[in-house]
Amino acid sequence: MHFDKKEYTKLLNYILSNSYDKPHVGKTVITTTLYFIDFNYYEAYGKSLTKETYQKHKKGINPMHFTKITEELIEKNKIYFRKEAYYHTTLHKYYLTEIPSIKFSNKKINIINTSMKQLITKNATTIMKYASKDPPYKNTDYNEEIDYNNVYFRDSRYSVRKKFINL
Repeated sequence: MHFDKKEYTKLLNYILSNSYDKPHVGKTVITTTLYFIDFNYYEAYGKSLTKETYQKHKKGINPMHFTKITEELIEKNKIYFRKEAYYHTTLHKYYLTEIPSIKFSNKKINIINTSMKQLITKNATTIMKYASKDPPYKNTDYNEEIDYNNVYFRDSRYSVRKKFINL
């Protein structure tokens, strides 16, 4: 797979534009949402939306290009970053400097919006508890790449195949 920087950046901007008003959405929620959107799309259509590589780490899911892309967007003044107190922790928050016009095909936007609707309300602890039982994540050792093909071992709690295959 060859990483699709343009699609990844567009998806990241879309997530940020739809979560700016949610005080609990920091880096962990964003990166886990990216993971689920990519893996849900893969399960439904046999390919990743962004072709990102994700690794399993003790603190969560690590998209390999996230830091580089966010640093580039910060340099270009497209987003800004700050650490914010949230209850007894500190969140790494990303904000758009302006809301861009983002368009996806119907097939893509259905997966994106459905995934986001389910995930964006969760805080970091809750979303990682949820992700930890998803077969692609669960069947991967720490510091290893998460295999997209493990989506085919999902049970009904995680599987999206039946929901999107007929769209």
